[in-house]
Amino acid sequence: MVLATMGLRLSEAKTRVVHLSEGFDFLGFHIQWRRKRGSSTWHVYTFIAECPISSLKAMIRALTPRTSQQDPQAVLIRLGQIMRGWSNYFRYSVAKNAFCRLAHFVWNRVVRWWRTLHRWSWKDFRRRFTTPQGRWRTLSAGGVELFDLAAVTVTRYRYRGAAIRSPWAPLQQPA
Repeated sequence: MVLATMGLRLSEAKTRVVHLSEGFDFLGFHIQWRRKRGSSTWHVYTFIAECPISSLKAMIRALTPRTSQQDPQAVLIRLGQIMRGWSNYFRYSVAKNAFCRLAHFVWNRVVRWWRTLHRWSWKDFRRRFTTPQGRWRTLSAGGVELFDLAAVTVTRYRYRGAAIRSPWAPLQQPA
């Protein structure tokens, strides 16, 4: 009844009833009821679903094939745009480990692509991108740095209380 007033209807093929402990995917998030680590309390957690992670990896693979002759500066700009938008959407979930794994994946893809592009050995690459103290420098080309997904701040469970208003008028009580 409420959906019909808004011009919407339920799709039988997409609608199912599950227990929260099983979890479900919604708008790229996996929502699941789990026990909090180190305690006996249970909470509803929002994770990144597998589909968005695999689609992001596919986009990164498409931009960084080893035989690509594209301009590294343009590729770093495009990678930064994609990863910045993706991380801004998913940063309100339990995402820190996923961001770190994806940052490692992107770094490895860019390193392998640049080593092939410039015909560098690992020794040449390491000499170019480490400081004299042995620390890694940020990968950059033409003044454009590789966006670091691991540095994105994850903010979970923003309490908004009564700030979220109901889109429906209060139901009329029968007299």
